[in-house]
Amino acid sequence: MTEPLLVDRTDAVVTLTLNRPNAMNALDVALKEALRDTLAELETDRSCRAVVLAGAGASFSAGQDLREHVSTLENTASDPLGTVRAHYNPIAARLANLPKPVVAAVRGMAAGAGASLAFLADIRIGGPTTSFLMAFAKVGLAADTGASWTLPRLVGHAKAVELLMLAEPVRAEEACRLGLLNRLVDDDEQVLPTAQELAARLAAGPTVAYGAIKRQLSIADAGTLADALAAEAQAQSICGATVDHRAATLAFVAKRKPVFEGH
Repeated sequence: MTEPLLVDRTDAVVTLTLNRPNAMNALDVALKEALRDTLAELETDRSCRAVVLAGAGASFSAGQDLREHVSTLENTASDPLGTVRAHYNPIAARLANLPKPVVAAVRGMAAGAGASLAFLADIRIGGPTTSFLMAFAKVGLAADTGASWTLPRLVGHAKAVELLMLAEPVRAEEACRLGLLNRLVDDDEQVLPTAQELAARLAAGPTVAYGAIKRQLSIADAGTLADALAAEAQAQSICGATVDHRAATLAFVAKRKPVFEGH
């Protein structure tokens, strides 16, 4: 039986590949559970210092597996969208709060929850065929997998409303202009290698500081200046006590390149 999620480790970079290429990497229960549980393991895995999220084949992910979902609708009267609480919410929380950088290699279509997964990454790399489609309204649903939180932060409230309600595809160049992609490469074959190279660069950096930066920005996005200042003070207390901070400071004074150990 083919594994729904491929996990590849190269030094301190872990690449997670959604592995249902014949179904455009649609998210069925097996794939959602594998992704949810693997992310939970990576939270405390000190050997992992950066994560790449990718899709097998020509697409990133078409979102929820609607063929499987039809069966759920027919057999579940009380909460046919229970997968949101059981799978999508935990996945979104773990991706957003992972205390290490996440880079998404978005090749081809990313639709619905598939697009939402990409938006939860810290950095998104795309190519000529990359496109995003907030497809929820097309099947009579609202946003999930964190899209109501990430999308306004990426493109602004008004544009988020447009993308979610009109459910029109956003092609690669427009996605890059809007901020849905951070970088756009010229060749689809280079999307994953570029993402992995960037992840390797981040994996060699100050991991604790990266995690603190993610927490700071999350708090500042929704909070007051006082909230942001408190978060900054807490983060600097944590980062200031790390081996990496001390070593990098000494390296700066000695005019040499620092080597970060991730703690």
